[in-house]
Amino acid sequence: MIKKDLIKAVFSDEKIITENSNEAKEVYDKTRFGFLLKDGRIQLSFLETYYLIERERLEVYDQNNKLISTDKLLKNFRKKEPRFSIRYAVFRDIRDRGYIVKTALKFGADFRVYNRGVKPGEDHAKWIVYAVHEGETFTWHELSAKNRVAHSTRKRLLLGVIDDEGDVSYWESRWLKP
Repeated sequence: MIKKDLIKAVFSDEKIITENSNEAKEVYDKTRFGFLLKDGRIQLSFLETYYLIERERLEVYDQNNKLISTDKLLKNFRKKEPRFSIRYAVFRDIRDRGYIVKTALKFGADFRVYNRGVKPGEDHAKWIVYAVHEGETFTWHELSAKNRVAHSTRKRLLLGVIDDEGDVSYWESRWLKP
């Protein structure tokens, strides 16, 4: 197996931006990680960054060109985003299953998930996903509100439920007309 060159990224001003390289463009083109900046670099989310580090595709440096350790990055990500670990478990599981995952902030959810082979912009996301720990609770009213958002945006609602062992199960909820 041929090992691919590592992509270099810089963590600055709470953003992670890759170098302008063929490797970075290839990752963007094939996986739709991040979003393409006008200058050809890719801005990655914390989740995408950590995923690419785990897969030995990315190294992150500080503004002084010093390599940032994975442990230090993870600590920083968890500090900036308290639900990072729960969200990452769902993000990684969905990505490992071959789906494209993007943020769903405008839907009030954690993620938009595109069917396999569909790239954002070519078609709409199939699901909106909320990542939750099995010990979390919410009311029927909250579930109804989440379901209403999914229904009104023509997406399916998925709850990605993480157990104490880190395994993810999915529960789909949708409106049915009898």
